[in-house]
Amino acid sequence: MKKVTTDLTRENIANWKELVLKEYNFKANGSTIQCGHLHPLNKVKRQVGMIFQQMGFEEKPANANSYVESSFWNFDVLFQPQQHPARDAHDTFFLKNPSTAKTLHEHKEYLEKDKYYSVDRVFMNESVDRTHLAEFHQIEGVICGKGLSLGHLLGVLEEFFSRMGMSSKLRLKPAFNLYMEPNMEIFSYHEGFKKWVEVGNSGMFRPEMLRSMGFPEDVRAIAWGLSLDGPTMIRYGVNNIRDLFGHKVDLKLIEKNPICGIRLQGTDPDAYDLNFLVQTY
Repeated sequence: MKKVTTDLTRENIANWKELVLKEYNFKANGSTIQCGHLHPLNKVKRQVGMIFQQMGFEEKPANANSYVESSFWNFDVLFQPQQHPARDAHDTFFLKNPSTAKTLHEHKEYLEKDKYYSVDRVFMNESVDRTHLAEFHQIEGVICGKGLSLGHLLGVLEEFFSRMGMSSKLRLKPAFNLYMEPNMEIFSYHEGFKKWVEVGNSGMFRPEMLRSMGFPEDVRAIAWGLSLDGPTMIRYGVNNIRDLFGHKVDLKLIEKNPICGIRLQGTDPDAYDLNFLVQTY
C-alpha cells in the first residue's frame, strides 16, 4: 500500500502522477489569523463621537499646540485667583521654556456654529491611584446661543447618557466652579467599586467670562467636561485605570473585548445599544 502524500514539494515534480494524494478536507479549521484589535478607549471614543454627531454636534479637533497653554487663558480668564491651589506646581505641569502656543483665541477664530464637542488628552500633576492618572482623556462639549438655561443642559446630558446606556445609573449634584454658575458634578455607579464614581462636570459659563472672549451680551453657553476613561472602566468592568491606559495594560484585555454589542429588549439597560453595531468599522 502506497504512502499517502500530504505535501507536494519540488522533489515530486517528476513523479507527482504516481503519488497517492490525501483528500482535501473542506471542513478542517484553518490557521487563526492574528489581526489588530481596537482599544476599549477607542471604541468608546467612537461611540461618543457618533452620539454627539447624531445630536447635531460638530467635532472641534484640537491641534498639537493645544497641549501648551498660557496661564492667562488657562487660569485668569476662568477667574481663578493667583493664590488658587490649581495654579500650584503639584496640580499643573509647567514648562521651563514654553514655546509660542498658537491657540484658538489668539487667532480670533470664535465659534461659527452653536454646538461643538472635542475628545482629547488632559494632563494633571496629581497622585496616581486606581481611578486617577497624570494623563487621561476628556470629552468636552459646549452649546452657545440665546435663551439657554440649566434645563437645556439637563436635557442634553440625559439624552447623551441615555444613548450611552448609562442613564439608569446617573446622579447629578450641585458643585462650585469658578467660571460656571450654576455648576453640577456628574456621577455614575461602578459595579466593581460598589460606589458612585465622578465621571464629569457641567454647568453654565459665567456671562463675564464670555464677554472676555468676544461673545455678544445676549449669548449664553452651557458646557460639560466628561471623563472618557471613567465610563470606559464602568462599561468594561475595569477596576484600575492603570489596567486600561498606560504601560501596564494587558494585551489580552484588548484582544478579548468585543468589537460591539447589541442590547435586546428586556436585557441589561447598560449593555450596548443596537445603534452602535457599526461604531468601529
